[in-house]
Amino acid sequence: MPKPNSSQCLEPHLRSFGLHVFPSLLKTRTGSQGGGNVTVERLAIHISHEYPCSDYITTLVDYYGFKKAGDRSKQQLEADITAEIQKHIDDFNERRIIPYVQMHEFEALLFSDIEQFQFVLDGWNAKTRQALLSIKADFPTPEHINNSRLTAPSKRIERVFSNGEYSKREHGPIIASEIGLSKIRDECPQFSAWIDTLEKLTG
Repeated sequence: MPKPNSSQCLEPHLRSFGLHVFPSLLKTRTGSQGGGNVTVERLAIHISHEYPCSDYITTLVDYYGFKKAGDRSKQQLEADITAEIQKHIDDFNERRIIPYVQMHEFEALLFSDIEQFQFVLDGWNAKTRQALLSIKADFPTPEHINNSRLTAPSKRIERVFSNGEYSKREHGPIIASEIGLSKIRDECPQFSAWIDTLEKLTG
């Protein structure tokens, strides 16, 4: 269940490995597609409805998208997703479920190549470029960019483009597409390991 438009990068790549990908977006209670209000329980119910129609199901959910996550780690959330799905499916096969929680947000992946923020046309300049480079330099990988929910990758980007020039829905997919899957995998080892797992499904 990729985030909106992330299939632009992932779907062609996975298709080259013989995988046919069908995104299924978790909707909010109001019916819109949005993040920040995900629970393990809601996700498990959604996946249980998709289970009969798919050979494999994976997730791409922001760590900070989870509501009531408490102090659970990425690994614990992924284990809890699998355990909760099992409660809803009689003929459950754990091999068909590949939970993946992105640390700490999808926007972390955009720090793989700062230069592609140039597509935020109204806000890109030497000052914003240096601010983004400084953020990236403070962490071992883009997936480490975090101190709290208030300093998550998306919040940092919004502060750099402080006049509202950056739009998550408009610019995020464009920047990710321009960076390319190969560069993102080079910079983000956890994301790359997830893709490795998916590539091996047809092996």
